[in-house]
Amino acid sequence: MDQGFASLTDTALSNGATWLSHAKVRPTRQRMSLAALLVGDGRNRHVTAEGLFLAAKSSGESVSLATVYNTLKAFCDAGLMNEITVDATRSYFDTCVEDHPHYFWEGTQELTDAPSGEVAFSRLPDPPEGAEITRVDVIIRLRRR
Repeated sequence: MDQGFASLTDTALSNGATWLSHAKVRPTRQRMSLAALLVGDGRNRHVTAEGLFLAAKSSGESVSLATVYNTLKAFCDAGLMNEITVDATRSYFDTCVEDHPHYFWEGTQELTDAPSGEVAFSRLPDPPEGAEITRVDVIIRLRRR
């Protein structure tokens, strides 16, 4: 389940444009609208492409699901978001790019932030020859009792 999205207000569009400009992402109309929905109110979100597509459509934006996927990938490539893969069929996109762990709620299919200060690694394995560790994703899967 996706968190609610920002409304497409002038302020949200301005905030989205600023977000894009920090990463030097070309501000097309569709990118501006999607950015405004994602970060226009200053909140961080964990979203699916499908959820963002539905939010865009309900806001009156003419955008295809393929464009939403491509835009989210471009935002990730620009360092604006991180893609969090929870299984082979589902990815979430996180607007908070700082290192932090996540809870994945199996019953609701929701991804939420977990407390960073409570996860500790004493050591990571050395990467294979010619590789470097770029990020460690921690996903704690939860089920309600």
